[in-house]
Amino acid sequence: MGRLEVTAHLKVRPGQLEGFKAQVAEIMRLSREKDTQTLRYDWFIKDDGTECEVHEAYAREEGLIEHNAHVMEARALLFEKYAYDHRMSVYGEISQPLRDLFDKHAGGVSSYSFLLGLESTPAVST
Repeated sequence: MGRLEVTAHLKVRPGQLEGFKAQVAEIMRLSREKDTQTLRYDWFIKDDGTECEVHEAYAREEGLIEHNAHVMEARALLFEKYAYDHRMSVYGEISQPLRDLFDKHAGGVSSYSFLLGLESTPAVST
């Protein structure tokens, strides 16, 4: 399986925006220091500070599994104290073990396969 793209959507707990930002910074530090197959890991916050989207891309499925291992504890703290309502979408084919990982750590995943685009080949694998 080739390149994999993921989008996460989450909400910031009321009154916890500063703690949320600090914990995101810790997750980013871990990703920068340890990840070897992460191509994109961009966090976007809604103007009112109540919601966040994370746009991720990995060279291959194993990159997401590696990333998960690196940030697991810091991400658990993020959701324990600062965020809730975690929803994940994946763009590209994923294996059953990865689907199981999504079920365990993200409450499941919505999976989308490439249909049609401007380029003759999709940016993500199908």
